[in-house]
Amino acid sequence: MQTDVKSAVATATGVMYAGRTRLKGVTLTTAGVAGSMVFRDGAGGTVMLTVNTPAVSSLDDMFIPGDGILFSVGIHVTISNVASVSIFYG
Repeated sequence: MQTDVKSAVATATGVMYAGRTRLKGVTLTTAGVAGSMVFRDGAGGTVMLTVNTPAVSSLDDMFIPGDGILFSVGIHVTISNVASVSIFYG
């Protein structure tokens, strides 16, 4: 099923989208120290994706294959030492 792709940006831990959707891609800006992003199905929900970042400043893209990762409740991200994260969902 084809849907419109939307985007959201976060610079701190929180809900990026509330509601059922599929995560299609991620763009992140690292903070120059090792860090991580943990995507959960809603706040406190199941961990759907963990991304560890290197101890360098960089801009990285990540594309999710197939139809993306299904989040039934919504996309929540916990950010540690990551300057910003943009997601593409739909």
